[in-house]
Amino acid sequence: MAGQDTSPREEESPHERGILHVWKACGNTGIPEQLPGLGIKVVLHVALGTEHGVLLIEGGDVCSFGHFPWRPDCEASHSAVPTLEQALTGLHVISVAAGSHHSGAVTQDGAVYMWGENSYCQCAVQGQSHILTPTLVTISDPETNPPELAKTVQLACGEQHTLALSSKREVWAWGSGCQLGLVTTTFPVAKPQKLEHLAGRAVMQIACGAHHSLALVQKPWPHKKRQNSEKCHHCHQLLLTMMDKEDHVIISDSHYCPLGMALSNSDHKHSALNANNYCSPEQLPHNHVTGTGSSELPQPVQPEHSPDGVDKVELAQNPCNSEEGVPPSLQQEPSEAANNTKPRSSPYPDEEAVKAYLRKLSDNSQLDSSVKNKHPPSLPPSTTSEDTQPTSPSSVAPSTFNNLVVSCASVVGERVAATYEALSLRKVVNYYYPAQSAVAACIGSPASDGIQHKETREELVKMEECMPDKKSFSLGDIREQGAEGMCRRLSLPGLLSQVSPRLLRKAGRARIRSVSLTPTPGSEADAHLPSLQTELWSWGRGKEGQLGHGDVLPRLHPLCIKSLSSKEVVQVVAGAYHSLALTTSSQVYSWGSNTYGQLGHTESPTVMPRLIKIPEGIRVWDVAAGQGHSLFLADGESFQPSIYYSGQQVLQEARNTDRGHSCTQQPVLLSSCSKLGYVNSLFAGGQICLALSDRNVMGYIASLHELASSERRFHCKLSAVKNQILKPLLGLDNLASILGSTLSQLLQDTASKFSKLCYLIGQHTVTLNKFLHGLKDVKTLVMLEHSNIFLDTFKEYSSSVGNFLVVGGFQALAKPTVELFNRNMQTLQQLSEVTDESIHAADLLHTLFYMPIRHLHEYARVLLKLATCFEVVSKEYYKLQEVSCQCEALGLYLKKKRKEAEYTYSFWKTFPGKMTDSLRKPERRLICESSNRGLTLQHAGRFSINWFILFNDALVHAQFSTHHIFPLVTLWVEPHFEENSNLNALKITTAEEQFILTAASPQEKTKWLRAINQAVDHSLSGAQEHVNPGLGSPMRAEPPISRTATYTFYKDPRLKEATYEGRWLSGKPHGKGVLQWPDGRMYTGDFRNGLEDGYGEYIIPNKTLKKNDHYQGHWKEGKMHGHGIYKYATGEVYEGCFQDNMRHGHGLLRSGKLTSSCPSMFIGQWAQDKKMGYGVFDDITRGEKYMGMWLDDVRHGNGVVVTQFGLYYEGAFSNNKMVGYGILLSEDDTSFEGEFSDDWILNGKGILTMQNGDYFEGSFSGEWGTGIKVAGTYFKPNLYEDDREKSRVLRLGKLAVHPDEKWKAMFDECWSQLGCECAGQGDIKKAWDNIAVCLTTSRRQHKDSPDFRSRSHTQTLESLEVIPQIVGPLTLDKYETIRRYLMKACDTPLHPLGNLLETLVAVYRMTYVGVGANRRLLQQAVNEIKSYLIRIFQLVRFLFPDLPDGDSLIPGTHTGKEDSNGGKDFADHWFPVITSCGLLLPVLLPRLYPPLFTLYALDNEREEDIYWECVLRLNKQPDLSLLSFLGVQPKFIPDTVSILGEKKEVQAITKEVCYASAIESLQQISTTFTPADKLNVIQQTFEEITQEVLTMLQEDFLWSMDDLFPVFLYVVLRARIRNLGSEVHLIEDLMDPSVQHGEQGIMFTTLKACYYQIQHEKLT
Repeated sequence: MAGQDTSPREEESPHERGILHVWKACGNTGIPEQLPGLGIKVVLHVALGTEHGVLLIEGGDVCSFGHFPWRPDCEASHSAVPTLEQALTGLHVISVAAGSHHSGAVTQDGAVYMWGENSYCQCAVQGQSHILTPTLVTISDPETNPPELAKTVQLACGEQHTLALSSKREVWAWGSGCQLGLVTTTFPVAKPQKLEHLAGRAVMQIACGAHHSLALVQKPWPHKKRQNSEKCHHCHQLLLTMMDKEDHVIISDSHYCPLGMALSNSDHKHSALNANNYCSPEQLPHNHVTGTGSSELPQPVQPEHSPDGVDKVELAQNPCNSEEGVPPSLQQEPSEAANNTKPRSSPYPDEEAVKAYLRKLSDNSQLDSSVKNKHPPSLPPSTTSEDTQPTSPSSVAPSTFNNLVVSCASVVGERVAATYEALSLRKVVNYYYPAQSAVAACIGSPASDGIQHKETREELVKMEECMPDKKSFSLGDIREQGAEGMCRRLSLPGLLSQVSPRLLRKAGRARIRSVSLTPTPGSEADAHLPSLQTELWSWGRGKEGQLGHGDVLPRLHPLCIKSLSSKEVVQVVAGAYHSLALTTSSQVYSWGSNTYGQLGHTESPTVMPRLIKIPEGIRVWDVAAGQGHSLFLADGESFQPSIYYSGQQVLQEARNTDRGHSCTQQPVLLSSCSKLGYVNSLFAGGQICLALSDRNVMGYIASLHELASSERRFHCKLSAVKNQILKPLLGLDNLASILGSTLSQLLQDTASKFSKLCYLIGQHTVTLNKFLHGLKDVKTLVMLEHSNIFLDTFKEYSSSVGNFLVVGGFQALAKPTVELFNRNMQTLQQLSEVTDESIHAADLLHTLFYMPIRHLHEYARVLLKLATCFEVVSKEYYKLQEVSCQCEALGLYLKKKRKEAEYTYSFWKTFPGKMTDSLRKPERRLICESSNRGLTLQHAGRFSINWFILFNDALVHAQFSTHHIFPLVTLWVEPHFEENSNLNALKITTAEEQFILTAASPQEKTKWLRAINQAVDHSLSGAQEHVNPGLGSPMRAEPPISRTATYTFYKDPRLKEATYEGRWLSGKPHGKGVLQWPDGRMYTGDFRNGLEDGYGEYIIPNKTLKKNDHYQGHWKEGKMHGHGIYKYATGEVYEGCFQDNMRHGHGLLRSGKLTSSCPSMFIGQWAQDKKMGYGVFDDITRGEKYMGMWLDDVRHGNGVVVTQFGLYYEGAFSNNKMVGYGILLSEDDTSFEGEFSDDWILNGKGILTMQNGDYFEGSFSGEWGTGIKVAGTYFKPNLYEDDREKSRVLRLGKLAVHPDEKWKAMFDECWSQLGCECAGQGDIKKAWDNIAVCLTTSRRQHKDSPDFRSRSHTQTLESLEVIPQIVGPLTLDKYETIRRYLMKACDTPLHPLGNLLETLVAVYRMTYVGVGANRRLLQQAVNEIKSYLIRIFQLVRFLFPDLPDGDSLIPGTHTGKEDSNGGKDFADHWFPVITSCGLLLPVLLPRLYPPLFTLYALDNEREEDIYWECVLRLNKQPDLSLLSFLGVQPKFIPDTVSILGEKKEVQAITKEVCYASAIESLQQISTTFTPADKLNVIQQTFEEITQEVLTMLQEDFLWSMDDLFPVFLYVVLRARIRNLGSEVHLIEDLMDPSVQHGEQGIMFTTLKACYYQIQHEKLT
């Protein structure tokens, strides 16, 4: 036992494994003997040549025995005792191969070593005829860059060639002959070359005969979508073919591409006709004559090793009558192709007998043991065309066929016409097989009739030429295609007949949609188990028919043996001149030379694969082929394998007797091998047979063979059911009309699942065979590694059979089954293993379809038997025991499910018919019902009928002719206890109602409560219940109260016909879910107690606009409530607060078709779905922006309007118009102050002030900008000193909305989030709890949003969850803690304060950007920021009550240690003053800076221009000149400056080197935002100036303003700050009042003075 190291008990000596027995191939007389000299060595693999053998020993060593002609030394040229190949020691060889006279080995790393005969470079060495020792063969892929070495996994050797299979499933070849399959004319080939004709296909196995090659290839899965082309993209042949067959035309799409790559037409011709011309001289057929074309013609079937004299006689009888060597067939071909009217000749008068015999020959897949003793008729097996009409097709007018195509277009589809144009139906198959030579080949006699041979060759050539669409097949495939259809076919009436009405009715009849009985690719099993969808390709010499293509032509390139493509071939071996193929159904196909009966049958011809005649019930699982014999390893008694032999009997007698007495008619059992033990592999070569066996230790080997044998028997049974029952049933034309659509679909599903199971068992059979050939390590058993694949497949199949049973499928299928088998049910009884002949067909089918389930118990038994071979503590024992328990448990579970299905079916037979149709579903199973009145409805009427039926998916309440269905997934049951009520009551809660049920007894109550709870639990766990693995798992007492389910409402008026899918709690939607109405409305989000509550999305179709309204936001008690985004179908988008499904609170409305370029936008306060309170309306179309009060969706109250043309209005509005007192300013400072009656219409008293100060005072009427009527007085105050006091100075902002009245809704919402009804009134603890809830909810809601992940980091959120502990008097540390918390809170919009700040920034930018960037609005913008600071500070003080109300100095730090050091230390400490500006402005102002600074720049534009002009002029001067000009004292003018650490003297022309550090420092003022930061920059600049002066003077000094101002003025000029005026005014407006009179205040005043000084500076 390999690989078992778990216990001493299982350790076996090497004598028990890899025991080798060898005997001569002489029939049943050979006596197996152990090879001498092996001793205790364990043999893993063997390869046999003609006279030698190679052994692979455990550990990777290689030994050779036999005759070695390549070794000239007499002593070394022969060895009966295996001798070690020293050159391979230590290379870890994993497999060996042997050709006729050379050998090869493959190492673990994929390297190949060759030695032996090398005359044809079969050892891949150039220039040496013999290779004495193993030599490395380099196989490199030139297509890769750099060339990669191919890793070899298998090696195969012939007589003159070698093949290698790489890990990439590519084939490499070297040596000589057409058997290489290479695109070359130069032989021999010493360097390994890739077989391009198999490129793109996965080769699974290779084999070599003497002069032919075989490759087992994985069949490519069909493309999902057929390419829209009439021709194959690879071989350029037609995808559709048409064949005239008796009274109809076959149109078939069974094109089979032979190539892995595109080939030219010449390649096809060469391979079909001129194959021998490419062969090397050494390998030409014996009948080749130089200078003639006879080599192009097929030869009669005879052994390649037959005497040459036969061929010489034949050539003498068949002289070539062509002057230039062209055969007569080629000379006649043009005329015959043009006018094919010559009647086809046949040597037999009875054509019908020939046809019958041909059908028998072609139907080789249905050979049965019942006819195994019957011999073919005495007729020679000559093959005729499938069309036996003597009349040529060309005698029919073309129009007849055209009319036929038109009339049948509905039957055959649209592609027939295109096919007709591309095909010629005048070319008909007429191939006569050389009958006598075929018989002679079987019995070993020479051919007789040379004329017949010539005729055969001509017909072969003509056949190849006249079937261009069939060149991808072999000739045998063409002959057999009519009998073995591989794909869908369409039939047309024949050319000489009219369209048959019966045919049209048949074509129009309903048919079952064709279900594939081959599983589709992509299943989990395909990744772990070998594919059974295989093809067998062959190439090389075919003189003995060993290629299997139905002819004796050689093939230069690989060609597929199409007749084996559907046989699931899993192993292929090649003898010298014959081939064997083993299928997964344990059948063996053979073809090629049958001189000694080595094919295992006497059927002819032998040029096509045919089944061997093995006794019935014998399952072959390994094969081997030698020179003239074959070996078959099959299941024997007690699971000990038996060996069968076919081929040459006693070689010594055969030399002196007729050959017919030296061959076997069919495989015979080798009784002499019955005591070899448990044979696991067979090998053959030359005249030698060899077997590897194991001895049964502790029953382990026997158990493994029992498992494999049981699996083979099971697969054969499944295959028989599929082929003999399922396929014929599904092929019935009228099955769909008999069963109906539902049953037809269920039958298809059952058949599909059955085929999937059959395919899986087949894969497992192949895997077990390989397992027995290998090391037999139980841990690698695929059933242990991937048991779920097997269990799931059995469960799927059982479920489909149960569904078919429940709906009465077997009863409906019984009648067509009886008709199909002509009332002879023996086959069905045998497959069902039923002996009672009186049993009904439905019961037979029932038993048959449930038969595979019983195999699970067989698995459990054998695996448990295997487990007993191991110690209980070992891992192997545990795994085997576990899988065994799983199989047993699944078998019991499926048995229970079968009983449920049978119980349900019997129930439906008694249930009222009307309700059956609506309630019966295939997957529905009955659990219990109350026909015994065990359960009734509480308070039901006396005469009422209440019948409760519990199914596995629903509880049905039936009353008379009506019934109600309550799905179990939305059903809750609990005992009902109330005063004065029945103790046996059950309370049923469903999605829309509740009712009380009363049980007849406590036992009935317990029974129903348990049954309902279990049914609900199983229904919730899915369609498939959890199968107990046998270890025991407690069942839940009751299903969960909270669950996920889908339900469609039918009673609730609001939710009628709506479908909900999501979480439930006690009968109500609760949690995440999706609610969808039939009219298209859909809600996705949170539910609470049956109502939308939480966050969700809502879609409402707008049928008029054919678009959807879309809401995304918060809900409360079924209504939109809280923040959300509503996208209207009209294009409008509202983002803000809702209440009771209406817009209420702060919100933003974008109007317009495109939100990106919306013509208008409103942001402000809403009430009851209308604009109410303060808001900003930006009318982009008119270029106006309104900032003021609203009432009922119209402007009403004080407000401000600015336009894109610079007009500014502030005043009263009424009913959406400017009505009342107001102030109007134009861009040029012309202003009007007075009465208005409409937008921009003056009407009443007022004052009109001109730009120069002149003004009118009186009555005005008219529209601004179009002409105004004035009645009043004109004043020009500048002319009269006395009237100066009358000059008008407008104070803007007095008629605008007060800053504290703006955006109140936003602050109210923030207070509401903190749990306060109004500002400042609430519980602080509750506020902090609300903050924590808000953070957690928002974090969970936006956990998948990349925006929130980037903006609010996890660390920030985690730190915000910790409440700052501020207890006792405020200290500097506590103040810093509060400041840090506020910075983080305002940094994430998930925090209420951060959300408020983000919204304030949005509305501020909305107000003062675009049209709102009007210089008149500067003061309002500043006041708005101050209002923000005050109101936010009120919120902060509510959260941190220890903060002072007004300006206050922090009294001290967190400890008193500083005070102990005296007054000096106390004076050195900085104690900040707590103000709203100092605490909040650093957070708020950076976000509002861009629009605010823009307003400052616009307001100071004129001053800034003057200032900048002066700066540019003055900066043209050198440093010394400028310092002198500004009046700087000489002692402050530096003589030298330090540049990069190097002192340089200041020259008269030097610029921008003096006070460079101070200048650079002052330039930083433009990069800061808050006044405090800007003041720090100014202070830093003063310190830099002071430091530089101290360096120059080398002594302490005190600045006077007269000394300081000129120097600072110089620094300001050189700093070139572009908008210095805006910076100055911003600092002045927003600086903290506490620093105005301090040191920084004085410095700021100096900067301000410099700004004004520069404006008025004059150059003299």
